[in-house]
Amino acid sequence: MKIDLNSDMGEGFGPYRLCDDEAMMKLVSSANIACGFHGGDPDTMGRMVRLAKLNGVGIGAHPGLPDRLGFGRREIPFPADELRQQMLYQLGALMAIAKAERVTVSHISFHGAMGNMVNRDPVIADLMMDAIATVDASLVVFVTSGSEIQQAAKRARLKTLALFLADRAYDAEGRLVARGLAGALVKDEAAVRARVRKFLLEGTVETIDGAVIEMPARSILVHSDTPGALALAGIVRGEIEATGATLAPAAELAD
Repeated sequence: MKIDLNSDMGEGFGPYRLCDDEAMMKLVSSANIACGFHGGDPDTMGRMVRLAKLNGVGIGAHPGLPDRLGFGRREIPFPADELRQQMLYQLGALMAIAKAERVTVSHISFHGAMGNMVNRDPVIADLMMDAIATVDASLVVFVTSGSEIQQAAKRARLKTLALFLADRAYDAEGRLVARGLAGALVKDEAAVRARVRKFLLEGTVETIDGAVIEMPARSILVHSDTPGALALAGIVRGEIEATGATLAPAAELAD
């Protein structure tokens, strides 16, 4: 079995860093690189691209809302076309930086509130997916299974890769439990190990209420801004290797 391990990376800016990106890049198979709005800047983006190239890691764009203070997690009521332009601006910037390093961007993963806004509105989702397909029809879109983004990507004939979030709780409908609610973040090492192993061996996850639901995903996401993210990524990779699975970048696994 092949599985992708990905992380949101380069989300600091200037001298500020959220995670040891150099160490994280040695653990993952795909990197979602912040594109300068919620985090990141041109120099950081360039550094992330070079690190990914050095470590054979797939490169992805991680666009978010222009809200550094809120880390892109606060919704801002932009018109649909303005949201589209913001996404294209960020995707285009990373594609140019990657091309200058003689590598390519292979996937896109929406950040925070931008992803929530797109996922909630089929009109915006179609607008975004059509724009992505026009820029590069080979790009893989990271999705949650059954989401509006997944359906819109399929309508635009884009490849998708479904995510399992190792450090976030799910409800009985397979939705992520909202940040800020008790139990939304899974921090206990033993709990993370058990969740990842259950996902890898059974394709299921235990919800916050104790139910067991199917989790049809091929990529595990570790948030780099989660406290102890590097150790968490190491735990996840260890479980992947312990079950006999092998790592592969998103471009190899998308359907």
